Amino acid sequence: MVQNALLKILLLPFSLLYGLGINIRNFFYRTGLLKGIVFNIPVISVGNLSIGGTGKTPHIEYLIRLLKDYIEVATLSRGYQRKTKGYLKVQPSFNANQSGDEPLQFARKFPDVLVTVGEDRSFAIPKIMQQNPETQVILLDDAFQHLSVKPGLNILLTEYERPFTEDFLLPTGRLREWRSAYSRADVIVVSKCPFDLTEEAKEAMRKEIRPMSHQKLFFSRYDYGNPYYMLNWQQQFQLQPDWDVLVICAIANTDYLLDYLKPRVNSVKTLEFEDHHYFTSYDLGRLQDTFEKIDSDKKVIITTEKDAMRLELHKDFLVESRLPILALPVEVGFMFDEKTDFDELIQQFLLEFKV
Repeated sequence: MVQNALLKILLLPFSLLYGLGINIRNFFYRTGLLKGIVFNIPVISVGNLSIGGTGKTPHIEYLIRLLKDYIEVATLSRGYQRKTKGYLKVQPSFNANQSGDEPLQFARKFPDVLVTVGEDRSFAIPKIMQQNPETQVILLDDAFQHLSVKPGLNILLTEYERPFTEDFLLPTGRLREWRSAYSRADVIVVSKCPFDLTEEAKEAMRKEIRPMSHQKLFFSRYDYGNPYYMLNWQQQFQLQPDWDVLVICAIANTDYLLDYLKPRVNSVKTLEFEDHHYFTSYDLGRLQDTFEKIDSDKKVIITTEKDAMRLELHKDFLVESRLPILALPVEVGFMFDEKTDFDELIQQFLLEFKV
């Protein structure tokens, strides 16, 4: 605890310098020296103030499911850590090196939806509109800090256990902007809420965040589905109380996942890596060795769908070694019967959109 406090004190000057740079950039946009582009198509941004772990991917998927049967949906992501450059339409046949893990996950799960990547959103959106004029809404993944594009609806996620109100700027904390930047949001979603969240705890969080008059506040959770064999989604299973599970994952925060698994299986061990880590041959060897040392005849490996996109780069090894890796799907659910209100808010935005 003392070492952690000392480290934060040492990093504080760097956070203040970083914050000064953010202030200068935001000042340019506030005064009109730099301007965010407004497009003549509905653009919905889903982002956060922290460096990860709030659940952007499942919330984008929620919006896709909500809209795809009624209008033509496109998604636009940066394609974090991909080995390609520029604007690219993502195909289900791609791998994570070509598109990044999250866009590939979108393309695999929703093959009829246009999935794109592009570092420069202000360039990529016109590309979408030019090449796919039938597109009726664009979902921006992780673009809250991308001020060169002004979305029509700005959704900010904050994790229940680690709200932005209790955090600080990088590198002392996990925030990419000052807390006050939350004022740009039209909608705030408190994500990864416990299933037994009470009305009292909800009200306490509302008082903590203090949403502005123009902001709507919602609370969401994760609903996990049945795990499936990573290389064949048709082979589905149910979690068993006598399973001994090895979890391999590279996500920002594993607490919510582990809290779900532990009561449902016999035991849980973990191999954790930094968010979006691309697994190496050494990592796979370590996975195999750790799995073989588990003394059980009912043992499995579980990973997230996002991690499965990167693990698939080692498909030949996984097939040869016959490692039973299951991917655990997740969907967003809204608390306190707020689903209808959230859905109607999205629909109303689209119906009232004017060029």
